[in-house]
Amino acid sequence: MNGARETTTAEVAGPDRSAAAPTTDVPGPWGADPYSDALARGRGPLFLRRTDGWLLPLEVERWCARADAVDLQVLGRCEGAVLDVGCGPGRLVAELAARGHRVLGIDVSETAVARTLRLGGQALRRSVFEPLPGEGRWDTALLVDGNIGIGGDPAALLRRLSRLVAPGGLLLAETLPDMDVDERVSVHVVRALDAEGGAGGPAFPWARVGTPALLRHGVRAGWRPEGQWAAGGRSFAALRNRSDRAARHVRRTSSAAEPPNSTAVISSQRARKPSPGRPVADR
Repeated sequence: MNGARETTTAEVAGPDRSAAAPTTDVPGPWGADPYSDALARGRGPLFLRRTDGWLLPLEVERWCARADAVDLQVLGRCEGAVLDVGCGPGRLVAELAARGHRVLGIDVSETAVARTLRLGGQALRRSVFEPLPGEGRWDTALLVDGNIGIGGDPAALLRRLSRLVAPGGLLLAETLPDMDVDERVSVHVVRALDAEGGAGGPAFPWARVGTPALLRHGVRAGWRPEGQWAAGGRSFAALRNRSDRAARHVRRTSSAAEPPNSTAVISSQRARKPSPGRPVADR
């Protein structure tokens, strides 16, 4: 994904505020050197590589740039307090903060979180599947730049997001353009020099999902389709959290974590970050 002031103690965007949860430090695939190195440089080339040699390019330069016109269309739909899942180097978090939203990014990459903080955004190093600030009270969740693939199980990810977003809240998700794809793969993050099968990051599960599959999974996970659109060769869908399901969870979770009042850097996610585009090659 996507100058800057260092933020050390500031109000974190979120529905409420309190102390951060304890820090953990569990290494994951997106903390591996190829990804961290690319984000530190602000450029690729970088790929997801499947065991059969299939390659998917990661759009490092776009993620490390400012939010573009397509991003701005997505951000214009955001409501209230926003949770950016797999925020990468923070271009969307920074833009939302500049627009006056309370916003928090989460990512498993220490380098990504550090870049977000340098942009003046708020971010935690944490997995979406770990306890998070403000559970059940976020107005909008973002799942862009291929992050529907996190964990290799879109249904589980969408169920988790239905518990993070408030009743009636919004999910804005990016999907594969014009493709009814619903697949699970095991991938590595690799540099161009590694792309023929050399060393890269550790293997992890990933998913690739088109809009029809996203909507199918979403309905089963407690979301109501609200719209879909395409722009700049990218595809998106909006889903609304069905209030009855989310409200039951909020009532059960009386001790849900509150958003922190500092920019603590926390821990690990199972995977994130390719562009939702087509693979470079099938080998």
